[in-house]
Parts: sequence; structure tokens; C-alpha cells
Amino acid sequence: MDKHDAKNKKKWEFPNVFALLFGLIVLATAVSYIIPSGSFERVEKEVNGNVQTLVVQGTYQSVEAERTTFFGIFEAVFKGMENAAPIIFFIFIVGGAFGILAKTEAIETGLERLVYKMEDKKFLLIPIIMLLFALGGATFGMSEETIPFLFILVPLAIRLGYNPMIGASIVILGSVSGFTTAFLNPFTVGIAQGIAELPLFSDKGYRIIMWIIMVSVTIAWVMFKAKKIGKLRQEGKLDEDELDLSNYQDETYSLKDVVFTTRQKLILVIFTLTILFLAIGVTKFGWYIMEIASLFLLSGIIMGIIGKMNYNEIADSFIDGCKGLVPGALVVGFAYGVLVILEESMTIDTILNFLASSINGLPSLVSAIAMLITQSGLNFLVPSGSGQAALSMPIMSSISDLTEVSRQTAVLAFQLGDGISNAITPTSGVLMASLAIAKIEWTKWAKFVLPIILIQYLLAAIFVTIAHLFVF
Repeated sequence: MDKHDAKNKKKWEFPNVFALLFGLIVLATAVSYIIPSGSFERVEKEVNGNVQTLVVQGTYQSVEAERTTFFGIFEAVFKGMENAAPIIFFIFIVGGAFGILAKTEAIETGLERLVYKMEDKKFLLIPIIMLLFALGGATFGMSEETIPFLFILVPLAIRLGYNPMIGASIVILGSVSGFTTAFLNPFTVGIAQGIAELPLFSDKGYRIIMWIIMVSVTIAWVMFKAKKIGKLRQEGKLDEDELDLSNYQDETYSLKDVVFTTRQKLILVIFTLTILFLAIGVTKFGWYIMEIASLFLLSGIIMGIIGKMNYNEIADSFIDGCKGLVPGALVVGFAYGVLVILEESMTIDTILNFLASSINGLPSLVSAIAMLITQSGLNFLVPSGSGQAALSMPIMSSISDLTEVSRQTAVLAFQLGDGISNAITPTSGVLMASLAIAKIEWTKWAKFVLPIILIQYLLAAIFVTIAHLFVF
């Protein structure tokens, strides 16, 4: 190969999540020709006031089933979309409502106003802003919505005597810590509990306790690092975490007293009431995804009207909100396509039987921790929280039936495993976009956050252990 060919040779890139999931569909088809078909008996049983279809241990038997054809591989994508339609449309409607909220700029303006008012109390800005991001992650799955704030907080962190790592940490670690231990996130906890046939947002009391601990520990770590970096900058020293600040000389954030209008304040009140009604609806009236989506749609329209948007602006903002969630929604359909192949070939129960037999005799706590590890690894391949729930929860909830691990613990393992890795997984589009804006290389970021990531995983293992032994 000459130099010209070597120069033009494309650099290897990690496969897109859709390519990976389609590959899993093809792999599932191939596996269906290799392993035998089989099935467990299933019974409907009321558990904690909710009817669940449970796998009956010891009832596995071989059966005859049709194998997927070549054309069936492509039909599986459509069937997966069809089966996942309620979840997909739920994601679109809720995402559209948040598009309307984003258009009002109520959250961004409120944050800018807060920063301006507290410039002389810079150290308190870290816990307060991180707490707000953590609340967003816990209640409405704040993730992509954090990206614009990096344009404000990275240069602000430099101006306040810290470095870009601290600015990025406030945004990324704040939202991820809240997302990880979310108690009202409809895109992860809601979807996972729905698939596992659990009451939506059930056992949120324990999750609130987890949220308080996880967020507090994360904030304390960021404040410790900020104090250390601030001191080193004052002394004119650099440590291994410091970046070349000359890269940011052309980007300055000018603090200004922005106008936080009465309308924007009222919009945030409406949003807060929406979250409150959501909690009441699922707790007192048994709401499911249709009612939740309808609530957010109504709330979005009201916020648009308060924001002096006409009907076309509301509609356009709704569409913009949907656009941002198209990849995540379609990932759910592709993930369901994998399950279509396994279910139609009746090989999913054979896989379940193998997995259950492999861990038979092991303490059930080991199975619960193994679920946490599995979900963390799976997030590297499927960084979409809702997509990962669609792919893994049908299997994990069935495994929990066979291993004396509660389905609630299985959902918790998914939630924690999916959430923590979002702060370091290089396949996460949100993380990589955030680091690009902050001008931070992934390798330097990974080295910087690794200690808090390990601490969070330790906390996650403790949370799962307590949940399994004492709570669920």
C-alpha cells in the first residue's frame, strides 16, 4: 500500500447503534438455527397489587418452532417498531412537549439569572447548579437538554478560577448522577417498570434516598476537585488535570443581568406542577404511558401559550422536540426487533434456561450484582436508556423470576448500570458532543472522572445489595 492509499484509508469507527442492533437481529436469526427451541410455562399472578406474567421455574421443555427466513430478518424491524409503538409514540409526545418548554428559554434564562446573582458566591454555584441538573435528570431524564449549558458553564468555570473540567463536570456529572438514581424519569424507570409489569414509578421512596446519597457524593467530589484546581491556578501551578487554557482565550462568557420575565417564571411553575401531577397520577390513579404522555402534551401547550407562542410556533417547537428524540425512539423499535426473532423462533426461553442453569446454586445477591454489571456493559453498545430497557428488561425480568431476584431489583440494576456509564462511555452521543463543546479529549476526561465513576459503582453495588436483601 503506497502513502497515498494509506492516507485515504478510512479510519475504523465504532459501529452506529442501529448497525449494532441490526447485527444483533442477524445474529439472533443465526442462533435460532443452532440452538433448540423451547418454552417455559407462564402464569399470571398478582404481585403487590399488579398482575404479572411470571416464568414458572422447572417447566422448561423443548418444542418445535419455525425458523426465521432471510426476508424475516427485515420484517423483524417492522414488527419491532409495531410492538414498540406505544413506547415510541410516548417518547415522541413527551419529547415534543419538552421542545415547547425549550423554546420558551425559561430554564436557560433562569439559570443565567442565578449565575449572575451568585457570582460573588462562586463556590456555592457548584452545588446549587449541580442540584438543579440532578433534579432534571431524576424527573424528566435531562440529558441532551444539558448540552447548551456547556457554552455557559465551561467559560464561566475558567472565569471563576477553575478549569474546563470543572465546568463540564457541573453539567455532565450533575445530570448523570440524577439520571442514574431517577425516581420519576419516564424514559428509563417508567419504560423499564412498564416492561417488567410493575406499577409505574413504584418504590420511588427508596430511589429518592439513593438520589440524595448519589448526588451528594458527586457534588462533594466536584467541589473537592474545584477547590484543589482553584488553589493550583492561584499558585500558578498545573496538575495533571489542568488543560491548556489558551484554547479558550477566544471564548469568554460575559455575565449579564438577563431579564427573567414573569411569563418564564410562570412557565417553570407550570412545569413543576406537571411533575407533581405526574407523581399523583401514577401513585393514586394508576396512570400509564398514555396518561403521562397526554399530561405532558397538555402541559407543553399551556407553556407555549403562556410564552406568547402562536399555534404554528407551538407546533414547530413540538416537532423540533420530536426530532431530537428520533434516534432514541427508533432504537427502541430495533431493540424490539431482536426480541421478535428470539420469540418467534422460541429460542428466548432456551437462552433463559441456559442462563438460569448457569447461575443455579449461586446466591441470589450474586445474580443481582451480575445484572448491574451486565447492564453497564450493555450501555456501551446501546447508550439509549429507553432502547436498552426495551432490549434487556424482557430478558432480565424473566431471569429475575428464575433466580429469586425481584423484578424491582432487576429494574434498579438496569437503571444504575445504564446511568453511571453515561458519564464515561465513548459511544454516548450526548457525552461526546458535550466534550467537543468543552474542548476536552475523551481520554483526559475519562482519567479525570474515573475516581468518581468507581465511587458511584461502589454505591450502586451497595444500593442493589440493600434493595435485594431488605427493600424489594
